[in-house]
Amino acid sequence: MKRIALLIILGGLFAAGCYYDVEEELYPSNCDTDIVTYSGVIAPIISTNCLVCHSTAANLGGVRLEGYNAIKIWVDNGRIAGAINHQSGFSPMPQNAPKLSSCNISKIEKWISDGAPNN
Repeated sequence: MKRIALLIILGGLFAAGCYYDVEEELYPSNCDTDIVTYSGVIAPIISTNCLVCHSTAANLGGVRLEGYNAIKIWVDNGRIAGAINHQSGFSPMPQNAPKLSSCNISKIEKWISDGAPNN
């Protein structure tokens, strides 16, 4: 009986050691992009991830993202989408940091594809 228990435990350890953990499979997210508003979704993402460098006060790189009118300029010229997706030809943002989460990128892209409304 002890031998069987030991084999079961060892088998479980070896099987667990071969498993490749994929974060999105282990921790599935509920990324809701059905209703994406500027004030409720986009402004908080920008505030948390961008305004340290791109507020009116900091204004790094001559890019201001504080307030709807300021960010809309960069949405309309396509630079926001290129930067957050780290596309070639765009300065990857956030600079010297990992990309935004795939959920936040999806939310921004949805908002842009909806016409980037001021809602």
